[in-house]
Amino acid sequence: MVESPVKLYNTLTRQLEEIVPRDNAVRMYVCGVTVYDSSHIGHARTVIVFDVFRRYLVSKGHKVTFVQNFTDVDDKIINRAKAEGKTAEEISAKYIDAYFHDFAGLNVLAADVHPKATEHISEMIDLIKGLFEKGHAYLTLNGVYFRVKSFPGYGKLSRKPVEELEAGARIEVDDTKDDPMDFALWKFSSEPPTWDSPWGKGRPGWHIECSAMALKYLGSGFEIHGGGHDLVFPHHENEIAQSEAFTCKQFAKIWMHSGMVTIDSQKMSKSLGNIVTIEKALSDWGMNTLRLYCLSVHYAKPLDYTDDLLKESAQRWRQIETCAYELRAAAGPAGDSTMMPAEEFQAFEAAMDDDMNTSLALTAFLKFVTRLNQLAASDKLTAGMAKAAMMPFDRMMGILGLRVVEASEHERKEIEKLIEERNRLRAEKKFKEADDIRKKLAERSIELMDHKGRTVWKKVEKPE
Repeated sequence: MVESPVKLYNTLTRQLEEIVPRDNAVRMYVCGVTVYDSSHIGHARTVIVFDVFRRYLVSKGHKVTFVQNFTDVDDKIINRAKAEGKTAEEISAKYIDAYFHDFAGLNVLAADVHPKATEHISEMIDLIKGLFEKGHAYLTLNGVYFRVKSFPGYGKLSRKPVEELEAGARIEVDDTKDDPMDFALWKFSSEPPTWDSPWGKGRPGWHIECSAMALKYLGSGFEIHGGGHDLVFPHHENEIAQSEAFTCKQFAKIWMHSGMVTIDSQKMSKSLGNIVTIEKALSDWGMNTLRLYCLSVHYAKPLDYTDDLLKESAQRWRQIETCAYELRAAAGPAGDSTMMPAEEFQAFEAAMDDDMNTSLALTAFLKFVTRLNQLAASDKLTAGMAKAAMMPFDRMMGILGLRVVEASEHERKEIEKLIEERNRLRAEKKFKEADDIRKKLAERSIELMDHKGRTVWKKVEKPE
């Protein structure tokens, strides 16, 4: 079923490149969250971007293996545990559970594997041993470090000058290092959680975790490595260095990075107090509006979290929601499929093939939706047309991860009974009583769309 090739902008080469699957399989690793606090809208944007990309590859017939890790050992987790009088394990377990709850609420598919760093310590130790044997690692009083200058390709992802690399964020300050750019593979510590290693008791450095897990589940030369743009340096730069120094092979072929979410054009940060949690965003806007918002601009560009953009996404969802119910309820000749060719779906696919341009893809989808809604509003949408339109509509909905809120069977019977009563009252010209039923249904998030001789209803998504 795979037709046209998919191209992505590769941060490594700074070029648009075609994904070349091996045996039609696409292996993808996306860096997950450090589980010391609630996930926020910035995390949501990155995860939704890769969720949609994965859905699109599957829709084209590719076999996708999707791995997304949890960093469940980190100084932030340990500090949070101290502050709350709990263990690091208790903190990480709490926020892993919260992660799954939040992203289920956003209709994000679970990864094929969600590896935890703490469950892969032996793989990390083996990797560090190999780096020692090949002359890329050395021991200090504080731990084990990667010797950056032993890897000639260092800096090829971020393309930063040496001066910037040396001054880069999150470089560990340690006077015992041979070089300021060298980064920790293993940190000595007696404070739990710790593990035994050939060099001493401690815990892994941040970067070695993803290398060990990606190599275990996907092997070398996998197709796509992704994450937020803030991970390009030092995290992904260091992953490349240690992985390729260990295997002597290419680590990942294409590096894909999503842009940051800002609040009033400022980076989200706890110090500014402008973090918006996923729980809060879902409560304010609902799942479908948030997905449309996260996909409203190209994934690589920054995205500002503003009421105007979210209201626009909410309005878009209302149009899509209406279309879904109109297609289900279309009347008229079942055999009449005189629907114009779905050129919008072709435009949708072309946009997705070209560096996953969800902004253009959404434009094509909404053009399709508008055309169907106009036909429905003028009582020209027949059952045959709806049947012909349903396949491309459902396919685009599935790729975007949008989902109509469904009424229960019991609720459906009650709604239809009330609509029958309203229709009777309207026929008897008892318009006030009929309008009271409309208002009663609206209180239950049911909207009515009157057509010639019949009424279509829809259950509206309401933020929780």
